Amino acid sequence: MGVAGAVLGGSALTSALCFDRGGLELTRPTGERQVRDFRTNAPGPAPVYAIAKSSTDPATLVQRAVDALGGMKRFISRGDIVAIKPNIGWDRMPVHAANTNPRVVAEVVRLAFEAGAKQVIVTDASCNEPNRCFQRSGIWRAAYALGATVILPSAHRFREIRMRGDVLDQWPIYTPLVNADKVINVPVAKHHNLSKYTAAMKNWYGVLGGRRNRLHQNIDVSIADLATFMRPTLTIVDATRVLLRNGPQGGNIDDARDMHQVIASLDQVAVDAYGSTLIGEKPEHVKYLKLAHDRGIGNMDYLNVPHVEV
Repeated sequence: MGVAGAVLGGSALTSALCFDRGGLELTRPTGERQVRDFRTNAPGPAPVYAIAKSSTDPATLVQRAVDALGGMKRFISRGDIVAIKPNIGWDRMPVHAANTNPRVVAEVVRLAFEAGAKQVIVTDASCNEPNRCFQRSGIWRAAYALGATVILPSAHRFREIRMRGDVLDQWPIYTPLVNADKVINVPVAKHHNLSKYTAAMKNWYGVLGGRRNRLHQNIDVSIADLATFMRPTLTIVDATRVLLRNGPQGGNIDDARDMHQVIASLDQVAVDAYGSTLIGEKPEHVKYLKLAHDRGIGNMDYLNVPHVEV
């Protein structure tokens, strides 16, 4: 495959992430909630999620978890444009566990191409300065080396969409993550000082432009709104190294612990419920899990969801 160039944001970057339009509602607007559904109906094995453990090689963990759900060809068709959404939010190195491990991202890129993807896009709308986040995380180099198109956020890549959520109504949405044929969510499991835990559902904050900090007063409802809007093809949670406290940004390597796990899932609620236990949290104490469960997005009773350890 040919190596695709990175797409740079340029001077318009700041205006994209500080774009101050967008609807912040305290009661649900009228009309049906908007959904971007990238799921596939391809048949596969019974497990809804698979936990790969023990190996110290992140690529091996990704392979084992995805294979347990039927392999990447179950999800990706030849000619697909695939968007991969890691957490690239922070100006941190992999040892800090604030961003997705670059070796996990690289293996997802490789598997997507191997399954027949025409183009694989790797992108996120970072919280810190994106050039530094993409480079210091190691994700830019790892993804680019395998032929992925690495896109940095810029103003022209956001488009206002009426989401009709309980908190999120009209909001600028990052188009590379909604215009693909398939979307794979590849978050890192970690502590969050406001939502208690962050991985799959909270990772959709990277879909939003605007002043996202305005959502913090209603963070649990906003996460449920985002998980309603974004229904990924597949979720692959990086728990190779987990930030146990002082999240989401971290910065102290003593706050993180090697756990050598990767979890692949068709249910973003179940995988977050399981993941919360990795930082010592009880799922019932993470409010957005109950909100998402009640909306029918997924099942927070993760022990009773069909799963396998490999």
